[in-house]
Formats: sequence, structure tokens, C-alpha cells
Amino acid sequence: MNGKISGIIPVMLTPFDEAGKIDWADMETLIEWYIANGSNALFAVCQSSEMQYLSIEERVELARFTVKITNGRIPVVASGHIAQSRMDQFAELNVMADTGIDALVLVTNRLDTGNTGSEAFKSNFDALLKELPADMPLGFYECPSPELRLLTDDEFQMTCDSGRFSVLKDVSCEMGLLMRRVDMAKGSPLAVVNANAAIAWPALKAGAPGFCGITNNYTPDLYRWLQDCGNSHPELARELAAFLSLSALTESYGYPVFAKFYLQRLGVINNIGSRAISFDIRKRYKAIDSILDNLIDGIEIFRAKISE
Repeated sequence: MNGKISGIIPVMLTPFDEAGKIDWADMETLIEWYIANGSNALFAVCQSSEMQYLSIEERVELARFTVKITNGRIPVVASGHIAQSRMDQFAELNVMADTGIDALVLVTNRLDTGNTGSEAFKSNFDALLKELPADMPLGFYECPSPELRLLTDDEFQMTCDSGRFSVLKDVSCEMGLLMRRVDMAKGSPLAVVNANAAIAWPALKAGAPGFCGITNNYTPDLYRWLQDCGNSHPELARELAAFLSLSALTESYGYPVFAKFYLQRLGVINNIGSRAISFDIRKRYKAIDSILDNLIDGIEIFRAKISE
């Protein structure tokens, strides 16, 4: 597939079985759930996928499996960019580029691992672009782990000018900066996709080309409705956006386990195990089952309103 990667893009979870291995049957069911619920593309092997806790073999197989199951129905992008040294990054990115994905997503903090500034970033940027396949569309992800590294305006402009990048997952969480980037990217192949649920609807309404946040693991269909129909139904869109913004606060309840808990309740996956979260969220957070009940009820209320 060619062109920008945009729209409603879930950051995919990785289901594990009781032995702690990737559950491929649940993975297939989850991919089909994302597609059936209106996703425009999928972001595999990202932080929500627990990529820092996956071996390189698991990261590669997860990307290949996602490409296989989607079978060209929607684009698949993947990262798995976690290594420290430049040579290790060359290796992990080149093997990921060979999985059939539609874009290879680089993590911004890996291009400046010492957080020393733009000189180091530009040096690594130039080196990576020379090393990676010239016909491989690229993306950037301002992943907050191990540290948030936002692109400067000059770095962003360099990204646009390269002509190599099709998507940026913007983690600035700032409406002004997000929309300035959207304007700066005009005329380039780059789609600047917001990651923050609190500004998801204002950003879509203002012309941002999509949403790639954690709550797409609950309700990609509701975000798709906002994207496609929200401007025609402004009052309902305002109510829904307020609900979705508050729903995103569940990230503080042991994400990604809480999202897996939700999907388990729906019957999409069987287990809520995580390599990133080792504690029992029911013991740490009070009334977690009631919170989940209210989340599910609220989602169904808005789905009913939309169907009317």
C-alpha cells in the first residue's frame, strides 16, 4: 500500500497465554475485532504491544502474523525499535522492514538516546535513512518510554522534507503544536496522527488526519464515528467526546492489563496476562470491576444513541 497512513489506528495489544507466551489464536481474534470495529490501520509492535518485553524473534513474528491476518484489508505499521546502539538498531529495523508491513515506525528517543539534542538526532536520522530500504515507507513515534522525545520544529521539517515518512504518532498532547505540525506537513507524504484522547475530537474537527490512542483498544468504532460523522452531529459528538476523554483515564489503572480485562469481558481474548504489569490490578485499584462495568455501559449507551 502507498500513501499516508491515517484515520483510526489502534495501538495493538499482545495477548499472552497462561504460560506467558504469545497466544496466536487470541491474536487473530483481536485483529479481526479491530477490523470489524472500524479501524483504518493497525499499529503492531508498539509500546501497547509490550515491545520492550518481546524478543526480536517475537517482535518480527508479531508483525508478520498481523500482516498475514489482515491480508491487505487495512494497512499495518510496526515498530519494535528498542535497541540502544546504532548497529543493533540497524539490525532490528531491517529485519522488521522485511515482514511485509506497510510502514516501519522509528522511535524518536532511539535517535537521541543520551537526550543530547538535535545534532545527535540528525546524525542518527541520516544514518538510519541510508541503512534502511529506500522503498520502505517510514513513520515516527514519539514513544514516552523510556523517555519522551518530541521532535523539534526543525527535526519535524527535516522529516517532512525527506519524503520518506508516511505517519507520525504525535504524543505532544498539545492542540496548538499538533495542528501546527499538520499545517507544516501539507504537501508532504506525512500524516500527523494525534495520540491523546482528551483532544481527539477537537483535533479531528480541526482537520487532524486521525487518532492513534490507547482507547482505540476499547472503542475504535466510536472514534471512527467521530471521524466520519461527528461534524454532521455536533451535539452528540460533543457528548461522546467528553465520555471518551474521561474513559481514557483508565490508563492509570494498570494499562495494558485494564484494556485486556475489558477485551476479556467482551470474549475477544482469554487471558489478561502482561509482561509489563506484574501486579494484580484488582488488588491495587479499588472497585476496578465497577469501573469496567460503567465503561461498558457507557459505551453501549453511546452506540445506541448513534444507531438512532
